Amino acid sequence: MESFDYVIKDEVGIHARPAGALAKKAKEYKSEITIKKGDREANATKLIAIMGLSIKCGDKITVSINGEDEKRALKELKEFFESNL
Repeated sequence: MESFDYVIKDEVGIHARPAGALAKKAKEYKSEITIKKGDREANATKLIAIMGLSIKCGDKITVSINGEDEKRALKELKEFFESNL
């Protein structure tokens, strides 16, 4: 299992468009990808679940990746977050 923490820099947080892009990106991997904010978590492939976390600018989240391509997913998802969120 791999994981990383990230503080959201986008001033509007994770709203519909970036949540959709994140879900689409997460579906590229065989690994299970989970986003956690506080005591709540969501499957990163589920748009509505991501939006249900109500992630705002400045919020710290943890992205956990578990599966056969977790190393590649970790690297590419970190880049995705840095570029988009």
